[in-house]
Amino acid sequence: MQYSVTKRDGPARIGELTIEQKKITTPNIFFINTQRFRAPDFAETILSKEIESESNIVSPEDDFKKATANLIIVKYASQLLNQHKNFVDYIINLRKNIGYQRAIYVPVVGDPTNIAIFAYLGIDLFDSTSAIIAARNKNLFFETGAVKKDDLKEIYCNCPICNKIKNPKELSYEDILNHNYYAIYSELRRVRDTIANQNLRNLVENRIRVDPNSTAILKNLDRNYQNYLEKRAPVACKSKLIATSKESINRPEIKRFQNRVLNRYRKPKSTKILLLLPCSAKKPYFLSKSHKFFRNALLSTKNPNVVHEVIITSPLGLVPRELECTFPAANYDIPVIGVWDDYEKEMITSLLSKYLEINKYEKIIAHLPKELIDFIKPLIKNVKVTCIDNPTSNKSLEKLKSTLVEAIYESEKIANQVRAKEEIFCLAQYQFGEKDAVELLKNCTIKGKYPYRKIFENGKQLGMIIQERGLISLTLDGAQKINDYIVEIYDDFELKGSVFSPGIKDADEQIRIGDEVRVNNKKKIVAIGVAQMNGEEMVESTHGEAIKVRHKI
Repeated sequence: MQYSVTKRDGPARIGELTIEQKKITTPNIFFINTQRFRAPDFAETILSKEIESESNIVSPEDDFKKATANLIIVKYASQLLNQHKNFVDYIINLRKNIGYQRAIYVPVVGDPTNIAIFAYLGIDLFDSTSAIIAARNKNLFFETGAVKKDDLKEIYCNCPICNKIKNPKELSYEDILNHNYYAIYSELRRVRDTIANQNLRNLVENRIRVDPNSTAILKNLDRNYQNYLEKRAPVACKSKLIATSKESINRPEIKRFQNRVLNRYRKPKSTKILLLLPCSAKKPYFLSKSHKFFRNALLSTKNPNVVHEVIITSPLGLVPRELECTFPAANYDIPVIGVWDDYEKEMITSLLSKYLEINKYEKIIAHLPKELIDFIKPLIKNVKVTCIDNPTSNKSLEKLKSTLVEAIYESEKIANQVRAKEEIFCLAQYQFGEKDAVELLKNCTIKGKYPYRKIFENGKQLGMIIQERGLISLTLDGAQKINDYIVEIYDDFELKGSVFSPGIKDADEQIRIGDEVRVNNKKKIVAIGVAQMNGEEMVESTHGEAIKVRHKI
């Protein structure tokens, strides 16, 4: 039996489990097939005794480290599920002990409301037992929860079984069972599709609305295992982050962004004036009509480079202009109703307070709507408020312009090249940390128009930034200056294309999926590329693409 991961989305994976030369795509459902319970024709996998013979069965009292098979079956999972915190603790500790390259099978649990959260936990396989038990109790599975047959006034499902029956009272036990099979299989395929598109968390936050057990699991996971989640979350991603609930604030991608803004990022050195702005529906912000108005007001001052723009938003909190094209700042969507919940106010005020302790400005201008000003103004002394009504009204924009002109008066003029280099330095700090940012940009010049810029040193290109990625993509010359995010391959490893995990000797633990990675052989650079696994998985794994190489020597 062999298991290999092909795609990742947080702790969730799409993988390939090989049992007796048959390949099974995970996540998947083992359908029970007996004389009493016939597996449906569409079943991809049938539960058999051979599976148990090639796997390890573990229970809460077991030593996980003794499990050696590539398929781990969790015993008593349904009982443990009633204790939400213990269930989360158990699954996470099991995954930590067995590593990335073995599949977890949790029997008896799994329905359309919770398969998504279980996959997000890192569970790979389920079975059809829950569908059978529900059918025996005359319960039909739906995405919104199970419904008793007798409570159905109308059949609103379009599966092949329900399409044939007009009256719910006519549903037989076999009809309900087969309906449930279609329901769990449909949800399974939806989960796999969202993993492939790196937006499973969006589905999870949607599904927990109808299942208190799933809500409790996600809360426990977010509260107690942020490091576990962050390690598996990508730093660059094209999928849209839909933030429609309180749970969105706790997403690991958002927590990491906030932490880096406070702990890595520092404002452009020459800026003296902070301009606080509202977010926009369109991302990145600079593409929106409102931010074009704000930018025009700033440019009309003739010395815009002394001003630093920071956007106030939920769920991210603060987004400095230099980071607006990074993930998730360029990829989130929220409902805008002009009302801020208490948890949003607490998050924004906490971040803004800490940010202003670290980054000092001579003056602060807030071009924010009243509902935002009301709860952040007490944090800021002598703030100038420029929003009269709507931020984009003529009156508000004229007030913004005149206030900026007055604030900038007599400020030393900052050249475009100086400010451009500072902005790239800010981004480099966020991406690599201060030491690597200093080394990378020590003697450089910046070319290009925002946000498409290139970094040069003595005619050699070190890297470039494009809007679509939002991070610095390095050349081999640029990678020479990076002393972190390094992967060391074995001396005898022949680098032809991508770097696969069997060739990796060591990897920086801070590497995340989407990071720029320098590849070394005998401590000398041989390639630069983008991580497809985190550093821990690179070292542990024995198969799979670890780094997609962009340039090699």
